[in-house]
Amino acid sequence: MTAARITVNGKEAPIAPAAPHTTVLDFLRERGLTGTKEGCAEGECGACSILVARPGVNKPTDWVPVNACLVPVAALDGQEVVTSEGLATVEAPGTPPVLHPVQEEMAVRGGSQCGYCTPGFICSMAGEYYRPDRCAHAEQGPDAAEGTDNADAEHGPNGFDLHALSGNLCRCTGYRPIRDAAFAVGAPTDDDPLARRREEAPPAPVATEYRQDDSAFVRKGTLAETLRLLRERPDAVVVAGSTDWGVEVNIRSRRADCVVAVDQLPELRELRVESDHVEIGAALTLTEIERRLDGTVPLRAHLFPQFASRLIRNGATLGGNLGTGSPIGDSPPVLLALEASLVLADADGEREVPLAEYFTGYRQSVRRPGELIRAVRLPLPQAPVTAFHKIAKRRFDDISSVAVAFALDVEGGTVRKARIGLGGVAATPVRALATEAALEGRPWTTETAEAAAEVLRGEGTPMSDHRASAGYRAAMLGQSLLKLYAQTTEAVPS
Repeated sequence: MTAARITVNGKEAPIAPAAPHTTVLDFLRERGLTGTKEGCAEGECGACSILVARPGVNKPTDWVPVNACLVPVAALDGQEVVTSEGLATVEAPGTPPVLHPVQEEMAVRGGSQCGYCTPGFICSMAGEYYRPDRCAHAEQGPDAAEGTDNADAEHGPNGFDLHALSGNLCRCTGYRPIRDAAFAVGAPTDDDPLARRREEAPPAPVATEYRQDDSAFVRKGTLAETLRLLRERPDAVVVAGSTDWGVEVNIRSRRADCVVAVDQLPELRELRVESDHVEIGAALTLTEIERRLDGTVPLRAHLFPQFASRLIRNGATLGGNLGTGSPIGDSPPVLLALEASLVLADADGEREVPLAEYFTGYRQSVRRPGELIRAVRLPLPQAPVTAFHKIAKRRFDDISSVAVAFALDVEGGTVRKARIGLGGVAATPVRALATEAALEGRPWTTETAEAAAEVLRGEGTPMSDHRASAGYRAAMLGQSLLKLYAQTTEAVPS
């Protein structure tokens, strides 16, 4: 097994002597790449954004922005990273670097205020700049720098999706010039080295066993090897995108004797659409799932834009979101409404467990020591009436106070089947069984919706905390069903 190494801005560097828990952010700053900043240390501000070369959806390689403050540097063993310093190009030795088009637009349009957040914005903007299908969606051509008032508020005339910056915060309220810069960038030129890099395969996954003192970061090459290791070390912390564990390390100073990475296991990175179900690998990131499904699971499509930020979705996985057992995770309510099941694997084999039977208590589940979530299965066909309502203090990039997912089959004006998943109203994500019973077999009318909404207000055991009171949560449950009825009655077949 070779020594752990990472390629940063085209130059290979050893990871040693960094401790296994050292984040990419700290690793880079210790090497003088101080454009990468620490703001929140929990993936909410984007000041630490970097680009990582990963398997692409439309190209062999995608440049994917991630939060460097959350990812252990050992997790990028063998991988390729570009920081804000690496975007500019040096045309000849001794000459000043030539600004990247994104950097140029940020400079000339006043997008950099105090400058603290600027490198992170630039890396996120560069990720969107290199999105292969961006210019295909341009309304006025890739060189349209002005006239952004003719585009919608969140998509530029150059095809730029402003949601790419949803995980980046500006402390100087400089969003308008930043938006102007994003909507002004053109298309990558043929001689752009990072654009050309997309045509080649990303670095292949490597097995890693990085140890310092009494702690280790381990990535096995296969699922079988990983499961054997977890049998030997059931106390190991399993990570994929580290969007949860990274917060524990940074904010709560947690350390683990053994961290086991599963993010690159090929057995956990498959997505298959069969005649009777969809199977989603537990280690696929939410962004990969979103782009590969491309709207074929409408309820999940409702979820994606509301799940944290693009930076988090570029790292977070379904396996991680379900594995933590959090009662306020956004994906469990959706998966409960879709009647999902989980494929759990250990060294002895696999078993399939309905998600409705998976959670047993606060951050507890039926998953045994040494067992992994390998995949999530969604049965087909799906209900035609679906919606995901997230009630939070901010529209995007916030933890939900209440999350409600609906999947209804309405035929001939009657609710034939109803499935409702709830988050934030109990110690675990739950199905609204009483409300489902109040809907099924009844006409989809105002009277039915109002009666069922009253039942829904009594589901779960909501509590009061700094995000919302118990009364508010209960009220929002009922209001959510009334909102669904108002939004869907015109579209429901009669």
